[in-house]
Amino acid sequence: MPKKKKLFHKLSHKYRLVFFNDQTYEEVWHLRLSVLNLMSLIGTLSLIGAGLVILLVIFTPLREFFPFRGDDKFRREAYDNLLRLDSLEQKIKQQDLYVQNVIAVLTGDQIEDSTGLPRQNPGIDYKNIAFRKSPQDTLLRRQIEEEERFNFTTNEVTGESGLSGIHFFTPAKGLVTAPFDTQKDHYGIDIVGAPNEIVKSVLDGTVLISAWTFDTGQVIEIQHENNLVSIYKHNARLLKKSGDLVRAGEAIAIMGNSGEYTSGPHLHFEIWHQGKALNPEDYISF
Repeated sequence: MPKKKKLFHKLSHKYRLVFFNDQTYEEVWHLRLSVLNLMSLIGTLSLIGAGLVILLVIFTPLREFFPFRGDDKFRREAYDNLLRLDSLEQKIKQQDLYVQNVIAVLTGDQIEDSTGLPRQNPGIDYKNIAFRKSPQDTLLRRQIEEEERFNFTTNEVTGESGLSGIHFFTPAKGLVTAPFDTQKDHYGIDIVGAPNEIVKSVLDGTVLISAWTFDTGQVIEIQHENNLVSIYKHNARLLKKSGDLVRAGEAIAIMGNSGEYTSGPHLHFEIWHQGKALNPEDYISF
């Protein structure tokens, strides 16, 4: 007899399981089955048990204890919360750095950059540094000078004391698409310009904040004399760091479309005087 038939014969051979009364030796219950029947029974019970466990995990709160479950909504909410937490942490750091820099500007102390380190290195002799102009720097300066050759600013006073005689530089060339409107909480103007338009400082000053925020993207904020502060939002790239000294008309950023609250490439520009927002169009010709 072949080996396969012998194996099948052994597996299909019937066995009897009998239960007797221990005192009377009376047969109480018996079961006839083979090895194949036993294996089939165990396999069927295993499949039923596995199916019950899967249903229990899917349709009961037990699924919360399994981190590998495929819940896209849960992962999306966790990711959004992580972004909000990171943005909140960055805003807190920027606000702390802003307060420290304002105090430093008023007291004449060293200004710290975004890393929290002093801008000056005591091991470097800043007085004897030899600056060299690169060809790219010369071309950029020439381009800016040609663009601003016929760019006029106005110093008309609209009742704000202490601003008489101040000449503001135009921050960017373009079209004003959203005017100043405090009733809509729009404390500045939106300027739409050409792609990669250069953003320039309106006055001499010190960079207080140069960082990225979740709402307004790449933002740079400059402290000027006479308690004036200018803010430039939604930039594609920042060219200055916190603590840098800038001149009026100097390139500080590249116009872009960064941040959550934006619908296209533009510059959101604000001017603040003694904690009060001013209408830039009252002081600058765009």
